[in-house]
Amino acid sequence: MQFPRHLMEQARSFIDQCYTELGKSETEKTQRLEQIEHDLRTTGSYRHTYEELEHGARMAWRNSNRCIGRLFWRSLSVFDARTADTPEAVFNLLRRHIEYATNDGKIRPTITIFRPASEDSEIRIWNHQLIRYAGYQTISNRVVGDPQSVPFTRVCRQLGWTSNQGAYDILPVVVQVGEAVQWFDIPRSSVLEVPIQHPHMREISDLGMQWYAVPIISDMALLIGGIRYSAAPFNGWYMGTEIGARNLADTNRYNMLAAVADAMGLSRTSDATLWRDKALVELNLAVLHSFRKKGVTIVDHHTAARQFAYFERTEADAGRQITGDWSWLIPPLSPATTHIFHSSYSNDFQLPNYLRQPCPYAHLL
Repeated sequence: MQFPRHLMEQARSFIDQCYTELGKSETEKTQRLEQIEHDLRTTGSYRHTYEELEHGARMAWRNSNRCIGRLFWRSLSVFDARTADTPEAVFNLLRRHIEYATNDGKIRPTITIFRPASEDSEIRIWNHQLIRYAGYQTISNRVVGDPQSVPFTRVCRQLGWTSNQGAYDILPVVVQVGEAVQWFDIPRSSVLEVPIQHPHMREISDLGMQWYAVPIISDMALLIGGIRYSAAPFNGWYMGTEIGARNLADTNRYNMLAAVADAMGLSRTSDATLWRDKALVELNLAVLHSFRKKGVTIVDHHTAARQFAYFERTEADAGRQITGDWSWLIPPLSPATTHIFHSSYSNDFQLPNYLRQPCPYAHLL
């Protein structure tokens, strides 16, 4: 067996940083690297301890350039699910993740990490997010539900899933373990949803909009010390604009701005009336009001930007480079009112980190 030098280099880089941050001694660091080298020479790989897995996942959140909420990286709850080896076992742990993270609305940042990918087998979750609404393209080329979900919804139906074909149908979770692929309905009792109601305008409340409480990204890989975990779903909580200025407002998503404007009695005869801007503010106000009324954790974009400024200071104090993807960090509503808009960031990719993977169901599209 050829010694995987590149993997050893990545392991060494991770252990050096991880153990330093955890306050471990040079002796502990040396002994651990010797054990890893022995494992690599005998098996071609190595296994993270839980402590390494936990801190590595938190470091990955800290290094996520597109995330404005990184101030809370130390609070990430890490579930070690590396023993799960069937689709049923994986789904049961995913359901636990949903319920633990939801926490009756007091959202807890959480990650569940399944076994690493190997050359001949890996675990994949086909969903982009564990909870998401389906999208159906009608004969008249209209979309009911979420247009972004149309391809995956079609795949789920090919696999045998059926639904009411409504605007807010929760998609099943599709799990792949090796060659085995299986879909599972999430019990409705496990999913917390929020009806969108405006604090003052009943006409907006009557539009029947809603959204789910927890955004759990489930199709990215987690890379720690050269080990790739191909299934490691993670969540924080929503920033209001993710729902109010994107999911419900984008023309390629639920596209509700015109309906909100009409509910407000705005004139849409000219772009110069700024009806989109007025409707966008009220829709975002409705989202924040609704989540708070329901007791579900959410943050507005001004507070999130101030939290990110504090994160920048704490990282600088720790002697770490502050990285970020400016185009993702600026909020999609009133970005110039935040310091982020007027700042610049290095978009260097640092490890550990989360990374995109090839679509696992592309062959079915």
